[in-house]
Amino acid sequence: MNKEILQDISVLYVEDENDVREFTSKLLGSLVKKVYSAENGLVGLETFEKHQDQIDLIVSDINMPKMDGLEMCTRIKKINDLIPIVITSAHNDPNFLKKAIDVGVNTYAMKPIDLYQLVESMIKAIEPIILKRKLEQLNISLETRVEQEIQKIKSILDAQDNIVIVTNNETITNVNKKFLDFFEVNSIDEFTEKTDNIYDFFQEEYGFVTRTLLIKQDCWIKYIKNLPEVDRVVKIKNKNNEERVFTVNIDNYDNKIDYFVISLTDVTELKEKSNLLEYQASHDSLTGLNNRNKFKELFGKEIRRGIRYKNDLSLVLFDLDLFKNINDTHGHQIGDEVLKDISQIVLASVREHDTVVRWGGEEFLILLPETDLEGARNVAEKIREAIENKKISSLDLSITASFGVSVLKLEDEEDSFIARVDDALYEAKNQGRNKVITM
Repeated sequence: MNKEILQDISVLYVEDENDVREFTSKLLGSLVKKVYSAENGLVGLETFEKHQDQIDLIVSDINMPKMDGLEMCTRIKKINDLIPIVITSAHNDPNFLKKAIDVGVNTYAMKPIDLYQLVESMIKAIEPIILKRKLEQLNISLETRVEQEIQKIKSILDAQDNIVIVTNNETITNVNKKFLDFFEVNSIDEFTEKTDNIYDFFQEEYGFVTRTLLIKQDCWIKYIKNLPEVDRVVKIKNKNNEERVFTVNIDNYDNKIDYFVISLTDVTELKEKSNLLEYQASHDSLTGLNNRNKFKELFGKEIRRGIRYKNDLSLVLFDLDLFKNINDTHGHQIGDEVLKDISQIVLASVREHDTVVRWGGEEFLILLPETDLEGARNVAEKIREAIENKKISSLDLSITASFGVSVLKLEDEEDSFIARVDDALYEAKNQGRNKVITM
């Protein structure tokens, strides 16, 4: 970890907890040239406006009074869109990570703050900026002096933690040691024997910048450079065939139009964290089924689609009969086993594009697009019989379930549709359970 690059930078540190702010500011003060501290986003914004020429890096918490960290960063980015930002948060909500990427946050450190992780995140965020400054300070004329300065450039490039490539838009003229290690080659020549284009290694995957897209461009480097920062993301396999996710930063080299410095910052862990949190926010932790949040996200869209295209849309709501007795008699661990087994039965009984939701407790809901009332009833009967005929959990329990089924009507809204299928389930319970009732 190249801590030396922090010695000459000034940091704006924003944190609303006094003890954390004072302690961390003191530690950061021993590593950087100067620390500007602020107790909330509003004060942080004012501090940046006053000292923007002196501040090189922002480290900020998310949840704060008066103005939160992401709102502060959004406003600061309007003043200086190149300022690197590190966020600190104990959040398990994916929304802040998504917004953080949209805002242009470079990296993050989880709370409670681990100083080593925080410093590592700061270095990762500031390194591309420091690299650009040093290269600009060298003021190398590539046409006449590249051979004279090659060792000087190499020492600067090799000091960077990111993968760095210098190119004249036709060939790669220089790379750093990180690049050579990643692709397991000893030199540029060895790499260019395979290809002159780094984009040949970009994986073909939705949501990423791909080779197929770039080969269609007049200048692929300028194309990426003009993309919004949040979209400049690629996936590349390393020498061990492991997929890594990188954000791409591109700057003109020495103010030359067709010379570029390409910096690839590894954000695999941040991407994986974002994906994990997004999954956790939309799925039930016990069964792995969709939760109510995910259902609400899909339900309105399916209703509007069904009405617009006059497609049938059905709901199945079912409840395990006398489930309380299972918990009371055998304990909640067996109860959890039952819910997991039931979830697998349901998933095996529906189509891939159907949505299965743990509605709450022992209630499950199934959203069936392009399915009429009779078709939905058949699905419910299939599941009812499967549950009745299968021994459930490690205790081989016999379980039954009651089902309500309904189809979308033209006058329906979300609440009326759900209320009707809920009434059908209630009627199934009243008629003795282990039944399917349609309404």
